[in-house]
Amino acid sequence: MKSKVLLIALATTVFAIGAKAQNTTFGVRAGINFQNLTGEDGDGHKYDNKLKTGVNIGLNAEIPVAEDFYVQPGLLFTTKGAKDKTYRKVNTRLSYLEIPINFLFKPELGDGKLLLGFGPYIGIAVGGSYTDAGGNKYDFKFKHKVTASELPGGPYIRRMDLGANFLAGYELSNKLSFQLNAQLGLSNIATQVDGQKRDKIKNTGFGVSVGYRFK
Repeated sequence: MKSKVLLIALATTVFAIGAKAQNTTFGVRAGINFQNLTGEDGDGHKYDNKLKTGVNIGLNAEIPVAEDFYVQPGLLFTTKGAKDKTYRKVNTRLSYLEIPINFLFKPELGDGKLLLGFGPYIGIAVGGSYTDAGGNKYDFKFKHKVTASELPGGPYIRRMDLGANFLAGYELSNKLSFQLNAQLGLSNIATQVDGQKRDKIKNTGFGVSVGYRFK
């Protein structure tokens, strides 16, 4: 509940600032993700996963701060996860609401504009599941920390994710744009278990998207 309240408060604040800023524009964006879960277990063995295809869809604002420079806050629904390389049925699915806040360089290039940006994001998991080698599917429970006795009630994962965005693309003169996105998860989303060495799990990935900016 606290995470949902935080998300709503951040989103409201971001778009309230954008709505008041002079010459702010708004846009929509949708695309495809190619995501993975990287890291290692408590014994130091690295995870050997392969990319999982997902989607992203949302809206953003562009607030001018200097010539050709903008702050671009947004609100996205995005799906992430990974597939196991060895066992085809093993599949991790995660769904997030994300607030990216990118710093955007947008100079004129030809008839359109070049898009180059980077910035942090905050992600709140709103759903997810894990499918084991036998094809059994279990919904994730979102907890920051559990005791060893709670493990049979899992699987568990942390709700909050933090990371960095990178983007490059091109906006046509008709306000249609094409963009390549990359994400690097900086926070460990593995639930901590009392009395055990902690796993390390981070979201990583890239994607392509198409957007339209309203005049």
